[in-house]
Amino acid sequence: MKAIEIRKMSKEELDKRLSELKDELFKLRFQQTINQLDNPMRISAVKKDIARIKTVQRDIELHGAES
Repeated sequence: MKAIEIRKMSKEELDKRLSELKDELFKLRFQQTINQLDNPMRISAVKKDIARIKTVQRDIELHGAES
């Protein structure tokens, strides 16, 4: 997911996507613990997506929706 795509989302969409990603990260970590994880790089990709969404949310909080 690109930052440009994230910036086009509404606040509600960002919140929904963030909760989906957090749930996916939990499931991936659980799979890793029981050695059933197929793609370990997916964990870092999900973490980066979560960070991007949080960054955009913080930017909107500080500067408003116009930024």
